[in-house]
Amino acid sequence: MALSSLLSPSPTHVSSTSTQSIPKLYHYCHSISFSFQNTPFTSFPSPQNQKWRTSVSFFPAFFNKTKDPTPIKQELLEAIAPLDRGAEATPEDQEIIDQIARKLEACNPTKEPLKSNFLNGKWELIYTTSMSILQTQRPKILRSRVNYQAINGDTLRAQNMEGWPFFNQVTADLTPLNSRKVAVKFDYFKIGGIIPVKAPGRGRGELEITYLDEELRVSRGDLGNLFILKMVDPSYRVPT
Repeated sequence: MALSSLLSPSPTHVSSTSTQSIPKLYHYCHSISFSFQNTPFTSFPSPQNQKWRTSVSFFPAFFNKTKDPTPIKQELLEAIAPLDRGAEATPEDQEIIDQIARKLEACNPTKEPLKSNFLNGKWELIYTTSMSILQTQRPKILRSRVNYQAINGDTLRAQNMEGWPFFNQVTADLTPLNSRKVAVKFDYFKIGGIIPVKAPGRGRGELEITYLDEELRVSRGDLGNLFILKMVDPSYRVPT
């Protein structure tokens, strides 16, 4: 697993079939700290049998004068629900999601994400455009069912974790470049979540956190990928 498709260290540096499934520390959001707001988190809609299609305004985000991100978050969640975290997204779907994400980014309530307590904890990846994370080149049975990313802003540490069937992990050091962006340097992979392997020196990247609140994080990687995550455990600590 790499810190997002923004950082995708080549698995060939670690020989073994399972290393090709090494988790990606999603360039998903530079979320490095969070604090919860008063608005309750919107429930995630169940995927529909048919692909989501609806008219979406493509006016630039600055035309949206609302300061309340709640309806835009709901729109975003409904749009990504049937897309299998992005694996089933068509180019049209990706464009629609990107437009909604930009509207949400324009309403970002956390102007300095790296200084926010909202960032800390364990996040579940619910959408990405990174094909290396989605593993779409593999049969579905060999793709990870769930991917997590944990971040601790006080220690500047991050961890990506894959679920079944491989359970690979990777940890990384974060270096702030400004109040929204971090440089990422991987240090260790854990094959199957057990066997430690030192990460290759080329395992680096950058991640910008473009939206952050207590329940949702949006990030963009230096390779152009979009990452959307939901908070699942704010108490989780990344191993030092």
